[in-house]
Amino acid sequence: MQREKFLAVNDHFQLQYEEKQNCYVLLYPEGMVQLSFSAGEIMSLCDGTKSCEDIIGELTQKFSNDSIAADIVEFLDEAVSRDWIVYHEA
Repeated sequence: MQREKFLAVNDHFQLQYEEKQNCYVLLYPEGMVQLSFSAGEIMSLCDGTKSCEDIIGELTQKFSNDSIAADIVEFLDEAVSRDWIVYHEA
């Protein structure tokens, strides 16, 4: 994980909140991925203007929990490996 680089949802995917399912989903031409609450919270911050460090800071403040940084990095690593998110030039 290149923690200082900005992250964005890959253009091949669409992230949206589904009211009926009460969760974020990741849509792509061949299907859909239903994200857990925490995954949706992290993915929703991948807007091309925030780095991994920014996302960690925002979520640790939002949930008043300093111990979630490793879980956020682990999820972002997985999301990058699946091409759900990409490094983005601001």
